[in-house]
Amino acid sequence: MPTLVYRWNWLLPFSPPVQTEPVWRCSILFRIILIGLLWILPNHSLFGQESLIPPRVTDFPLPKTVSLCGERMPLEDRRVWEMLDREFTISVYDRAQVIMWMKRAGRYFPYIEKKLAEAGMPDDLKYLALAESALIGYVRSRAGAKGYWQFMARTARRRGLRKDRMVDERLHFELSTEAALRHLRYLKKKFGSWTLAMAAYNCGESRLKREIKHQRVKDYYRLNLPVETERYIFRIAAIKIIMENPEDFGYHLPPERIYKPLEVDVVRVKSTARLHLSDVAEALDTDFKTLKELNPHILGYHLPTGRFYMKVPAGKGEMLPAVIARLTPARSLHRSGTYYVVRPGDTLHRISKKTGVSVARLKDINGIRGSLIRAGQKLRLHP
Repeated sequence: MPTLVYRWNWLLPFSPPVQTEPVWRCSILFRIILIGLLWILPNHSLFGQESLIPPRVTDFPLPKTVSLCGERMPLEDRRVWEMLDREFTISVYDRAQVIMWMKRAGRYFPYIEKKLAEAGMPDDLKYLALAESALIGYVRSRAGAKGYWQFMARTARRRGLRKDRMVDERLHFELSTEAALRHLRYLKKKFGSWTLAMAAYNCGESRLKREIKHQRVKDYYRLNLPVETERYIFRIAAIKIIMENPEDFGYHLPPERIYKPLEVDVVRVKSTARLHLSDVAEALDTDFKTLKELNPHILGYHLPTGRFYMKVPAGKGEMLPAVIARLTPARSLHRSGTYYVVRPGDTLHRISKKTGVSVARLKDINGIRGSLIRAGQKLRLHP
C-alpha cells in the first residue's frame, strides 16, 4: 500500500506522502471533479458568460418600394438600392441616435406637421430636419450653417430671418421652420421636384443649377453631385423608413419617455433699450438660464432693440410688455439725440468725436465687437 500511494503522488502534489486508502480515493475523485468544473464552468451561461460564439446580427431588409415626398425611388437600379442600403444600415444600428430622434420628434414634429399641412407640402419634409440637425437647435456646421434647419446666414436673411449681432433667428425653432418651408417651396418651384429641391437645400441652388446645365440631366438619381449631397436624399429616406415603423427594428419607447412640446407663451415685443436678461427674468419671477434656453436666438446678456419674438414660461406672456416698459429708462424713449445714423466714411472714432460718446460706450450699447459699421446703420447713443 505505501508503494501504491508513492507511485500516484505525482498526480497529487498537495496530498500527504502517506494516506489511508479511502481518504486517498476521495482525494483523487475530488481533484478530478474540481479540474472538470474549472474547465467547463467559465463558458457556462449560469456563471455570467454566454458561449464564446458571438451573437448573430440581423441585417434588416429594405422595403421593396420606397417613396419620398410622393416621388418613387428607383430601387431597381442596383446603385440606388445600395446607396439607400448603406444609409439605412448606418442609421438603424445607431441605436442611441434613433432613440433620441424618437424622443425629440415628440416635441418638434407636431409644429412642423401642422405648418406643412397648412402649406399643402409633403409631410415627409419633416425628416429633412432630422437629417440636418437631429432636432438639436444649437448645432453648427463647419461651413457656418446653424439651427434646426441648418441655415447659412445669407439664406436665412433671404427667407426673412433676423441675423445680426443681437439676434440670430436661425436658432428660433418656429421662425426657422417657417423660413425653411418657404425656402423649400421656392426650390421646388425652381427645380420641379421635391427630390431636387432637397438636393438644392443641401448643396445650394447655384451648385445644383450648374451641375444640371453641364451634365444635361435633371434627374437626381442620375446626377453626379458632391458626395454629401448624393448621400443626402438616401439619409432622409432611411430616417423615414425607421421613424415610420420603429418597432420593426427593435425600438420600443413608452409614451411617457417621449419629450412633450414645451409649455410657453410667445410674445412679439418691442424694446428701445438693451435691458439685461437677468433684470427681465427677476421681474418675471424666473431666472436667466430659463430665458436663455427658451430664447437661444437672443445673443449675449441683453434684450435686443427693435421688434422681436420672445418666449417666456406659460402664463407670463401678458406680463412681459409691462416688464419691458417698466425697466426701460425714460430717457431712451424717443428723445432727440438718442440715435446717430452712420454716414459714408464714418468710423467709430469719428462718431465718438461728433457725439461725445466714447468708442467703448458706443460698442457696448450697440453690441459691436469689432470696429465694423455700415453706412445707414443706426447707432444708439444712450442705453
